[in-house]
Amino acid sequence: MKTIYHAADSRGDANHGWLKSRHTFSFANYHNPERMGFGALRVINDDFVAGGRGFGKHSHRDMEIISIPLSGKLGHGDNIGNEGFIETGEIQVMSAGTGITHSEMNGEANEPVKFLQIWVIPNKGSVEPRYQQLHMIDEMKPNEFSQVLSPNPDDAGVWIHQDAWFHMGHFDKGITHSYDLKDTRNGVYVLVLEGSVTINGNVLATRDGLGIWDTKSFTMDADEDARVLLMEVPMQ
Repeated sequence: MKTIYHAADSRGDANHGWLKSRHTFSFANYHNPERMGFGALRVINDDFVAGGRGFGKHSHRDMEIISIPLSGKLGHGDNIGNEGFIETGEIQVMSAGTGITHSEMNGEANEPVKFLQIWVIPNKGSVEPRYQQLHMIDEMKPNEFSQVLSPNPDDAGVWIHQDAWFHMGHFDKGITHSYDLKDTRNGVYVLVLEGSVTINGNVLATRDGLGIWDTKSFTMDADEDARVLLMEVPMQ
């Protein structure tokens, strides 16, 4: 097993007043040649957007873009006919493909929204743009890693154009749980959303990340109540 540890406070930091963002990997004005991604996982942005503010219309191509609100709600609009809100407990995916234009605004006038925006490099280009939104709570089971994303439209969770699987879990203190990789050629990036866990001797606190590869499985111990996101992606 190989691992790479990224402490929460080692991430890139952007503060625009209405937007505060931490970048696990190089993004915008944050460039670190040693942090260009993890396999097909290209971006993990941990965003805080003030009430009534947000990102106006902008475009993407050939990227799988996943948004996960952690608190509050996010307003969404795009040029393929989708408009509404993504709330805490939901997951959204856009396959940008040949091109999609969208906006992301805080859905509340006076309360901030906190959300993860994650980019995965697709396994095929120039696909037809698509949008999907799902209430993850329907997929979650206590003290287990519940699948919230896969490559298969008929499987649990949302789907993307990549051999990737995302799992999320809420774990009580003292729980030990193992994860078996779907494809042993893949790696898994672990992001601790809340709490503290230990994996292979690495103690991870809130917003710490750990990349894991060259293994068939790994075991996680919850040192305290914890919420954890696993992102399994191809390494090449």
